[in-house]
Amino acid sequence: MATFTSSLPDHLLQLLEKKAKSLGMPKNKLIEKALTIYLDQLNKNAYAQSFKRMSNDKELMTLAEEGMEDYMSQLDAEDEKD
Repeated sequence: MATFTSSLPDHLLQLLEKKAKSLGMPKNKLIEKALTIYLDQLNKNAYAQSFKRMSNDKELMTLAEEGMEDYMSQLDAEDEKD
């Protein structure tokens, strides 16, 4: 594990101290948890944005629809075997 040093505005540090105390956890663990959640949300947002951009690309949507038709045909063929 690496050590990271940073500065926080006084009001934010006070909020951090209060919340860490109320949760009974060290400040660094609270920061670690909060940062993990925040970075995960950023990744999810970027993923959602890529789908929005893709949905506006007619050529890409056509490829996806054709691929889905092929996939469904393969599933139907497998069902007929059973």
